[in-house]
Amino acid sequence: QVQLVESGGGLVQAGGSLRLSCAASGRTFAMGWFRQAPGKEREFVARITWSGGSILYADSVKGRFTISRDNARNPVLLQMNSLQPEDTAVYYCAGGWGLGISDAEYDYWGQGTQVTVSS
Repeated sequence: QVQLVESGGGLVQAGGSLRLSCAASGRTFAMGWFRQAPGKEREFVARITWSGGSILYADSVKGRFTISRDNARNPVLLQMNSLQPEDTAVYYCAGGWGLGISDAEYDYWGQGTQVTVSS
């Protein structure tokens, strides 16, 4: 069992930046970020393999968000720049053994952290 703990959410104005961090108690092949806005289904944001050799982004965040790993300290980071109100959601860290973008491929989930972008 791998436990994941997110941190770094908050309130920011449109155009601002936030950095999310996910600490994992163990290793999985891939680590991903998903988000869920009120009234909407959870959607894929980005994922990275444990080695950092493969990275994938959703089209909606490409060029604005950067996923990375801090190998020395273990967390998975999500740097979010040029935030827009439509980025408002609960962001979840996930760990799994595949390379896909479906949340069904991830076995471990954090509790989520709220990101709110005001206009």
